[in-house]
Amino acid sequence: MDSTQSPAALAGTHKVDNNDMLTYLREIVFVIQSQSNSYHVRQAERRREDLLQQTQSLTQPPPLVLFLHSLTDNEGDWSILPLLPYFSLSFGKNSSWLVFLEEETKVKVTKLLQILRKFDRRKEWFLGKPLHDEESTIIHHYAFAENPSIFKYPDFSAAWALSFPLVDRLANKVKDDPLKSDFTIDLKHEVALYIWENGQGPRLTGVPELCTESEASQAAQHCATTLSNLSPLCGDPVKKEEIFVAVKTCKKFHNERVPVVKKTWERDASLLEYYSDHADPTIPTIDLGVPNTERGHCGKTFAIMKRYVSEAVPKTSWLLVVDDDTLISLPRLQMLLSCYDPSEPVCLGERYGYGLGQGGYSYITGGGGMVFSRTAVMKLLASGCKCYSDDAPDDMVLGMCFNALGLPVTHSPLFHQARPEDYSREFLNHQVPISFHKHWNIDPIAVFNRWLKDGLTSEIPQKFMKSTKEEL
Repeated sequence: MDSTQSPAALAGTHKVDNNDMLTYLREIVFVIQSQSNSYHVRQAERRREDLLQQTQSLTQPPPLVLFLHSLTDNEGDWSILPLLPYFSLSFGKNSSWLVFLEEETKVKVTKLLQILRKFDRRKEWFLGKPLHDEESTIIHHYAFAENPSIFKYPDFSAAWALSFPLVDRLANKVKDDPLKSDFTIDLKHEVALYIWENGQGPRLTGVPELCTESEASQAAQHCATTLSNLSPLCGDPVKKEEIFVAVKTCKKFHNERVPVVKKTWERDASLLEYYSDHADPTIPTIDLGVPNTERGHCGKTFAIMKRYVSEAVPKTSWLLVVDDDTLISLPRLQMLLSCYDPSEPVCLGERYGYGLGQGGYSYITGGGGMVFSRTAVMKLLASGCKCYSDDAPDDMVLGMCFNALGLPVTHSPLFHQARPEDYSREFLNHQVPISFHKHWNIDPIAVFNRWLKDGLTSEIPQKFMKSTKEEL
């Protein structure tokens, strides 16, 4: 299938019958890729209400609008593939399309219906806004290394759709051949690979009307989907005095990585400590008595958490744990945290998954920065959950602990485990990123200045300050 053709051409000679919009609307199942944190539930409810208001005059009963996080009790539901049998069994007989959207994806329902009518719903379709890699990247396991741009995968922010003939076949595949991937890293790429099936399944068909433009943009006039918000702001940014910053380092990086932190984002922190295997008063660093390890830093991270709740440091609402090669915008983090309630157990960052197809767990990957509410840290430490060894991967152990406690981790795509060049340009174009990670083959100070430097919070460009306060 040639995904470069126009949707009309791809639809072939199938004649759309005379059924009106109502028939098509009744055959669509909307799935909001929601999360269980209270802020995200409110965002998903707003999105559902918008969809239902648009369709109120079109059809009774209203179309199905589902929240992904509440469909089953399976922790791995956010990875979508384990849910395909559920979608097929529950909706396959009476539905034609499964349309996924994120909490910030605004849909013009009538225009979306017009687009879907171009495609023969009896055939297999995978529709979306195509992204591609400019170079092979670690987050995609260096897939298509010889020509990374050849493979297209959907930008979830623009919405994406599966026809039910494709859903039904994939559901049977999941049932007959259980999901084997250990790690879920970049879901949109992994979903596209699974559907493509090494060339046996359909490629993504690009739909120009599925957009990531701001809803107020002139360029969005032709779009069926837009983005309602570039950067979350739910009130006054959290005061920097409410964020305690812990930087993990070791002696061999004191002269290489720590100076980068000091030249870039350290100045935006009010409360910051460097934790190392060697006490160096010139930085200064604190030796927590945990030897440096090459593989993981679980012992060090748990020691940081214990220090955070002790009287050794000022009491704050939030703990940020980063690596010494993390680049981060603290003013943007202050804005983001205005949307979260620190009295809730919040664990926030870029979410990965391990063994989700077999009942595994989710975790916040450490390199992009891990943010914890004080409540989350207290619950974790009170549980007695601990490292199985000092060199265990801290982020994964924390994920196991939170999973055992029944506390969800919360994903934000604004945190990044890798460098800017490891992500599609189109994907970053509609973001106001909070962090990146790694100094491999880059000038980290130049990367910070280009992607993350805002100066004072009051100087952040107005386009980044679109508030959701009134909408909440």
